[in-house]
Amino acid sequence: MSEQTFFVATNGNDGWSGTLPEPNTAKTDGPFATILKARDHVRYLKQTGQIAGVITFQIRGGRYHMIDPLVFRPEDSAPVRYMAYPGEQPIFDGGSPITAWQIEMLNGQAVWTTIVPEVANGSWYFRQLFVNGQRRTRARLPKVTRDSTPEDFYRITGVPGPAYHVPGNKIPDYQIGSFQFYTRPGEMQNWQNLEDVEVVALHRWIEERMPITNFDAEANLATSSRCSMFRLALTVSPEMQIDNDGSRYYIDNVFEGLTEPGEWYLERATGKLYYIPLPGETPETAEVFAPRLTQLLKLIGTAERPVEYLKFEGLIFEHGEWELPRGGWLSETVADHDYLALPDWEFAAYPQGAVGIPGVVYLNFAHYCSFENCTIQHAGWYGVEIDDGCLGNRFVGNTLTDLGAGGFKINGGDASAPRATQTGNNQITDNEIYDSGLVFHSGVGVLARHSFGNTISHNHIHHLFYSGISSGWVWGFIENVSRDNHIEHNHIHDLGFAWLDDMGGIYTLGVQPGTVIRGNLVHDITSDTYGGWAIYTDEGSSHIIVENNIGYNTSHQAFHQHYGRENIIRNNIWAFGAHAQLSISRIEKERIALTFERNITISRDQPFWMGGYANDYSMGNLFCDLNLYWSVTGDPVLINTGTHHAPKAKPSLAWSAWQALGYDHHSIIADPKFKNIEAGDFTLAPDSPALALGFIPIDMSKVGPRK
Repeated sequence: MSEQTFFVATNGNDGWSGTLPEPNTAKTDGPFATILKARDHVRYLKQTGQIAGVITFQIRGGRYHMIDPLVFRPEDSAPVRYMAYPGEQPIFDGGSPITAWQIEMLNGQAVWTTIVPEVANGSWYFRQLFVNGQRRTRARLPKVTRDSTPEDFYRITGVPGPAYHVPGNKIPDYQIGSFQFYTRPGEMQNWQNLEDVEVVALHRWIEERMPITNFDAEANLATSSRCSMFRLALTVSPEMQIDNDGSRYYIDNVFEGLTEPGEWYLERATGKLYYIPLPGETPETAEVFAPRLTQLLKLIGTAERPVEYLKFEGLIFEHGEWELPRGGWLSETVADHDYLALPDWEFAAYPQGAVGIPGVVYLNFAHYCSFENCTIQHAGWYGVEIDDGCLGNRFVGNTLTDLGAGGFKINGGDASAPRATQTGNNQITDNEIYDSGLVFHSGVGVLARHSFGNTISHNHIHHLFYSGISSGWVWGFIENVSRDNHIEHNHIHDLGFAWLDDMGGIYTLGVQPGTVIRGNLVHDITSDTYGGWAIYTDEGSSHIIVENNIGYNTSHQAFHQHYGRENIIRNNIWAFGAHAQLSISRIEKERIALTFERNITISRDQPFWMGGYANDYSMGNLFCDLNLYWSVTGDPVLINTGTHHAPKAKPSLAWSAWQALGYDHHSIIADPKFKNIEAGDFTLAPDSPALALGFIPIDMSKVGPRK
């Protein structure tokens, strides 16, 4: 197949032919100036019948400032490559440089200031600032960071009452939000520009981002323009047995909190921007950018005419803004919970996974398109959103970092939707996703909702505040599009940082036949009050194979199943869960919960199995055998009477009592003889007793992105 090659450069001209990599001496011909012209040139070649094969646009290095998102539609479909010119880095920039800095004194220290006229006249407002390629922090109180402890935050003391009540509605009380909340004395004040202040409350598995409209200093009562998604307290339900103070929170965008190097504040009324520089930064040499666009690239087709065969390679997309999406949460029935339809309300969060936050790069009805070795960074939403009717697309070798939400969000029509809207058979492989969830902390590294047949493999996912990979979006055993997803050979680590709860390095939800979780390395998962798990099969997760994974160093258990049926958990290594190693929250009489065989489970004197809500393993709905258990510090304990929400109760079942229930008849308590377990090296010695049980050594040399 022949190839036609054209060029785009910052010193080009959209009136030229585009056939030269740089302008000619006479400046009469050369490359195109914009990728928009490149897209339109494909349309011209199609209309005139001049496409003879693959069309390649080599894009020279430099910064391409974008006024609007670049949109590809069905008429742009063709075998087209938009690629970086060899050895160069083209940057598609959704922001603008900030210049004309002055130096003033504020509270005894030097502060950079400038006036942004478009902010002053109301035509622009931004919530992020990037200096020398790094995100800077909006002035906040208290000065919490990713490494802060729960005690470093402020604390809500209560709420006046729920914001709504519907007779007969099945929503649990803890899921009914409010517009108001009480604070501890001195934490909030009637600051200047109070209407631009936002309280960010952390509780359960979400963050609530609540713009403040009023503060009653006498009552310490704050009022927001948005209703919280859930009740602003940690008391959740009787079976969870959590009864602590109200939600933790910090306050964002407070002028009076502008005190530390690296912080900034934008005064909406005057357009005055303040920035306290870091040591060594100077106004003359600093590159400062503020974002304008929320999205940079869109592929938008239809069910009848999808966008097809486009390839983007080696491109950088950066500087995307965030804003709170408008409207309320859609009505839907999830298991036995009916969520309200309140389209005229503004909510402060989404119920899970920052699910309503869009992507900087957006695909809708796109087939067989690919993004390879691209970078998406310094933005406020998800990196990539793969929406309805997307089939056979590839995302390989990309870097997604410094994002407001998570990395990839995949979703299509659910089980009741037209088949053409359903999304599947996409590849998310060999990418690195890190340092994200910085605005919407519940963003997920890869969130695959109603989607099938995907390969999510060889990714490196780390330093987010919530789950690494999430598959499925149906609570319970109702019909589900999610099936045949392969989650393999990913390296997932350093998640949570004790900001949120109920998370997993890998998390599943609902019935998912054919789904396989295999060969993943998952470690250092830390939640706040409960639910820091390496692999977590949540409500209704069923017919899933979990094999050849290593999960260790978690704040709760290494493996946890809420409830489900007929999952197979085999040939894994589970180690060093802080409360226990393994847990099932709810075993149901009418269903086989799971088969657990040929696993190695290692403890530092914590229980191995921990009970759930009912603490009842006597029903025999767990098949458990041919496993190896070992405590590196003392005698093993099998069952704990406490739940994973209240783990402090004393152990109640010894090994013999556990076996008397019908479990682990052929399992053993023995040292597996790892090479260096404390250093995370789980290589087995040739004479390991686990091998006699049929355990197959796990090869982690393939984990993470491939070169």
